[in-house]
Amino acid sequence: MFLQTTLTLAAAAAIINVWHMLRIGRIRASEKIAHGDGGNTLLMRRMRAQANFIECTPIVLILIAAIEASEKGGTWLAIAGAVFMLGRVTHPIGMDAEGTHPGRMIGALTAMLALVGLAVMAVLIALGQF
Repeated sequence: MFLQTTLTLAAAAAIINVWHMLRIGRIRASEKIAHGDGGNTLLMRRMRAQANFIECTPIVLILIAAIEASEKGGTWLAIAGAVFMLGRVTHPIGMDAEGTHPGRMIGALTAMLALVGLAVMAVLIALGQF
């Protein structure tokens, strides 16, 4: 079984995670902060954005892999995964802002919708309803 959608989205997730690491590393280097956030609020927000990415992405990838393995995926699954990944890019951009920013809201909303939507589809597939 070839899980093309899962493989593509896992690769995208790896690249996004490296992007998070680079964004965090730039602040660490410029501010000479070796551990923790050093009281730097931008570094703290970027670290939190990466943590949020790491909290949500594995569950989404597991659901996508399971749905794809059930052969009930298709184009809709790839689109749902792509929207999730785009949201995972807008979220940290929004987190850079001191106050509220639409990118943060869009990123959080796409993550929640992906988690709930994929979970519902997984249950429907498991029950033979889809």
